Amino acid sequence: MAWLRLGSACRTVRRSLFTGAGEALVGAIDQGTQSTRFMLFDKDVNVVASHQIEHRQVMPRAGWVEHEPELLVKNTKMCIERTVADAKEKFGNIDVKAVGVTNQRETTLVWDKTTGRPLHNAIVWLDSRTSSICHRMERELSKEHFRSVTGLPVSTYFSAYKLRWMMENSPVVAEAVKNRSCMMGTVDSWLIYNLTKEGDKGGVHVTDVTNASRTNLMELKTCTWHPESASLFEIPLEILPDIKSNAEVYGHITEGSLASVPIAGCIGDQQAAALGQRCIPGEAKNTYGTGCFLLLNTGGDIVKSTHGLLTTVGFKLGKDKPTNYALEGAIGVGGVGVTWLKDKLNIIESAADVEKVAGSVEDTAGVYFVPAFGGLLAPHWDEDARGTIVGLTQYTTKAHIARSMLEAICFQTREVLDAMKKDATNLDLKVLRVDGGASNNNLLMQMQADILGLPVIRPPSVETTVAGAAISAGLAVGLFSEKQIFYGHTDTKVFQPTTTELDRDSRYAWWTRAVERSKAWAIE
Repeated sequence: MAWLRLGSACRTVRRSLFTGAGEALVGAIDQGTQSTRFMLFDKDVNVVASHQIEHRQVMPRAGWVEHEPELLVKNTKMCIERTVADAKEKFGNIDVKAVGVTNQRETTLVWDKTTGRPLHNAIVWLDSRTSSICHRMERELSKEHFRSVTGLPVSTYFSAYKLRWMMENSPVVAEAVKNRSCMMGTVDSWLIYNLTKEGDKGGVHVTDVTNASRTNLMELKTCTWHPESASLFEIPLEILPDIKSNAEVYGHITEGSLASVPIAGCIGDQQAAALGQRCIPGEAKNTYGTGCFLLLNTGGDIVKSTHGLLTTVGFKLGKDKPTNYALEGAIGVGGVGVTWLKDKLNIIESAADVEKVAGSVEDTAGVYFVPAFGGLLAPHWDEDARGTIVGLTQYTTKAHIARSMLEAICFQTREVLDAMKKDATNLDLKVLRVDGGASNNNLLMQMQADILGLPVIRPPSVETTVAGAAISAGLAVGLFSEKQIFYGHTDTKVFQPTTTELDRDSRYAWWTRAVERSKAWAIE
């Protein structure tokens, strides 16, 4: 045990040499679908330094999306080093108290337990290759078989199906799972493992309650792995990470400028955004990113959805803290739809152009766009739906199509909010809090308020996801208090609805007709 004491002492020495009496900061890794970022925040949760690196999307076939695991680690480390260097240049000596991690959820990895090398590319959350496995499980069990335990329907979305696909299609993964010689995890687990490993010694193998709740293998009530669910996928519990709260010390970074700094926060990206928005029970937020993700904090109540939503963990801010649960509606196409307009149709030159182009017309001239490129998620859960544009005439221009894409984002959000009102019968939602890159689009936010008939509130910084990870880590090490976090923030921009109830209900009715026409296109 002497070497353990020596290692701890070395960490303490390195820590004291690094920190001195500098600016107290907390760091946050945001590993997303299209890029990796690292940010440093001050004690008031303001960003003081950041760096971002995009990564390529590997698409071997239509509907398949993969990421290179080692590239995610490389980019994460590079972002950390460049951000720290920038902060030191600004402030001189700095004192990074802790680092938090937030990540694209459901994206699934498998790596060798001894070497730490990945056995397959990461299968990304929006990948639809597992549809045949889902259809098989629906026939053998039912679409709703797992919902009473995990809160989730059978869907290509969740990690267990992605791991099962690897077991059936990759001999290397199948053999490693059989021999219990591998580790499975979502992106958070993979990053923490790599950041905490020392030489040939493997790193910490953990996940948090929010990411675990998206695997379809965790029991919501106990926040532990559910053996019966795992056995239906033939997944041994031994290869799964330990489940932790969102705010506690999991291990320490072992290399680089933040060596010895604790990793003390871990939370899935959408729950991180809800925490960054400071959503208390009864409040909802929508994040406009690659997709759109609407979360309603239901407090300590596990609200079982009968209207196509997911029941999930919201956050648990410490080992002995209560678990906040949530209802979630996941929308597959949000900002990525705008990217599609740019890259595939060449309607716009940059994503920022969509506001100007769509704003050049007063309405869509009767065009409705259902961007079900890989199926429909909440509240429909139809993996056989496909993208559909209806109402085209000779009068239709690229501006009408661009505007119909923005409207589609808003209509999908209304679908989810309507489902939430049906499931949470005591819900009296007064406003919708918004964040994510696309929420910077003022036209989109005004359209959202008009389609919902609710005020839409945008915070001073829309980067609430990475702020949520920083908050988790800061709470764990005492840099922040819950009182400061939940009751010490201000709102800036409010978009008030300008439509009548008759107008928005009429347009929504036409949208629902378009949705029905998009369904069942990909059935073999």
